[in-house]
Amino acid sequence: MSDVVTEAVAALNAKMDGAGFDGTAKFDIEGEGGIIIDADGARAGDDDADVTLSASTEVFKAILDGEMDPTAAFMTGKLTVDGDMGLAMKLAGVLS
Repeated sequence: MSDVVTEAVAALNAKMDGAGFDGTAKFDIEGEGGIIIDADGARAGDDDADVTLSASTEVFKAILDGEMDPTAAFMTGKLTVDGDMGLAMKLAGVLS
């Protein structure tokens, strides 16, 4: 597991503050690995998910740090979404 994934899992769990996510989402960070978010919180993994969001390390970090809006990243093609768009929108609320 990469340092980027390890740091992101910790940051996501802090943002979620112990709350789970209703569904299963996966972040696919190019060249780094995957992060699964579900009812148990965030963890490193590459499981199947209801929605998969893919981005470069730079874009993912910017979203996680609040420097880039997830919706704007999607609209400009910097973030791709495959699967349940409704869950992706709920996840945007978790990230902000």
